[in-house]
Amino acid sequence: MTRRITRTLTQLAALLTLIALLLFLADSRYKVLPNSIHDRLPSHHVGTVVTDITITYCSSANPFSACRLDNEKWQRVEKDLYLRSGWVQSAWLHVQRRKEEELTVGEKVVVGVRIGRLDPGIAEKGQHDEKWESRPGGIWVLRSSKRHDSDSERAVTAVDVLFGADAADPRPGWKLAQNPLLLEGSKDLQVARLSTRHGRPNPKADEKSRDTQPRVRKDGTFKILQVSDAHLSTGTGVCRDAIGPKNDEPSEHCEADPRTLDFLDSVLDSEAPDLVVLSGDQVEGPSAPDTQSALFKLAAPLIERRISYAAIFGNHDDEGALSLSRASKWASCRTYPTAFPDLDQRTALTIYMLDTHGLTPDEKKYEGYDWLKPSQISWFTSTAQGLRKQHSKYSHFHLDMAFIHIPLPEYAEKGLVVKGGEWREGVTAPKFNSGFYDALADEGVVAVGCGHDHVNDYCGLRPGTAPAASSPNDHGEKKERLGPWMCYAGGSGFGGYAGYGGYHRRVRVWEVDVNAGRIVTWKRVECCGEDVHKRIGELVVVEGGRVVGA
Repeated sequence: MTRRITRTLTQLAALLTLIALLLFLADSRYKVLPNSIHDRLPSHHVGTVVTDITITYCSSANPFSACRLDNEKWQRVEKDLYLRSGWVQSAWLHVQRRKEEELTVGEKVVVGVRIGRLDPGIAEKGQHDEKWESRPGGIWVLRSSKRHDSDSERAVTAVDVLFGADAADPRPGWKLAQNPLLLEGSKDLQVARLSTRHGRPNPKADEKSRDTQPRVRKDGTFKILQVSDAHLSTGTGVCRDAIGPKNDEPSEHCEADPRTLDFLDSVLDSEAPDLVVLSGDQVEGPSAPDTQSALFKLAAPLIERRISYAAIFGNHDDEGALSLSRASKWASCRTYPTAFPDLDQRTALTIYMLDTHGLTPDEKKYEGYDWLKPSQISWFTSTAQGLRKQHSKYSHFHLDMAFIHIPLPEYAEKGLVVKGGEWREGVTAPKFNSGFYDALADEGVVAVGCGHDHVNDYCGLRPGTAPAASSPNDHGEKKERLGPWMCYAGGSGFGGYAGYGGYHRRVRVWEVDVNAGRIVTWKRVECCGEDVHKRIGELVVVEGGRVVGA
């Protein structure tokens, strides 16, 4: 009797499992389950699906032209497709979206997007049975009313616009159109390109792409690549003060961004850093009206190599016509794959990165550039002191570094010991000294890296007496220290100035050895000859956990 009951229950369970599987498969194709169940299935799109795409043109000279369609039906992508370069005309991409569960019977969703002059149903092989619909700007959309298409990987779920023939979209699941939009107006306009995402976001894939927490290598080393003043543009950009294969020969027909990114590619491959620090002026203000397009180009080689990176902003990073605020740009950058990794508090190295802002708020009294604020210094001090107890649990040397964009006033002090590079131009530090150097020294920061002054690449140290070592047995106690070393990265980008007698673009490498409590730093240059393979200006700045005196 017991066996019969067991066999019956087993058969019933198998039958129910089979029915559930069949319902799941049927719902994935024909949406047969009630919305309350369907919406919770893993195949359901979280968010919305795109039902239509169009472009509107408007003119400030024509009061009857509409720059924005019905807000209840359309969402406008807030980027003028002319990048505000049209005298009176502008163009705007509009996207119609619907929640997947709100689609009515027969309502169409976009499952394909093409850009071109010819109907893809005629021009493309395998598309002859499809009905493509024409939209302004050379856009062709393929829409489907089949019930299962709204939940399929064919459905377009997001649309964006990037600019430039060299644009890149490193976001997982996004595809950038090769052909630019066919816009009315001048041929001199920066090309605008659609980027689309098909299917629902894959949380596991996104999580995997972000799972690149930097770790100390087995040999105890950790390498940081500091890239400063890349000065990328929207589009390829124009080189400034570029040197050709021979040191005394100006470079002709030079496109700035491709050359900058080629240099970055070569250093990433040869140095294989564990972390990249972008220390400001990633974009070249006026020539980067769409900062997103410029930043994506810089992030792409890092994301492709799954290298973690973090960034601070410089004085040029928010000058573009379509630039976001610093807060919005910061929030956006944090969503990029491999960006701003979270670090364990019990680590070998703490890196502090602070915003040095832009132009001075008081030109009459303190001309030039802004300074670090008391609230920032207070945050740094309280954070450093709060972490000291955690650091004491680490069994090896613990070291602290900092990165800023605009140099501190102490970079320009008379009597500064200068090593490992050249002081070619004036130090454009703030005229007001808010005391951040003293805070760094008080909290035991051993080195600070900056950018801003492109052709300076030296490391400087205030003269003093060598301190006691910060050893594993210090138990987090604060001791009097020498330093920190103050180092320039040098300008890396061809969109920014150089000159000064033949300066070559460069980046700075920092190698930390946690076993020896050592930091060694050097530069890599873009050209010329054998120097591209050499460590330039190699300098030991920390040994045995303490700053190396001059």
